[in-house]
Amino acid sequence: MKTVGIILLVLGIIGTIMFGLQAIQDSESFSILGMDIAVSTANWTPVIISVALLVIGLVMSAKGKK
Repeated sequence: MKTVGIILLVLGIIGTIMFGLQAIQDSESFSILGMDIAVSTANWTPVIISVALLVIGLVMSAKGKK
């Protein structure tokens, strides 16, 4: 169970970084009255799933130590 937890943890970290950077880059900005407004057009679902995998992997790897 500890090995599966570590695998999920690593996949979650990689996915969060990759999809997070992609989501940050998918924003558009425009200027109104001198203020710069940014609008995100990103799909945040892969980021949320990656964070969930990261948390599940962390919990599973922590429980495997006992």
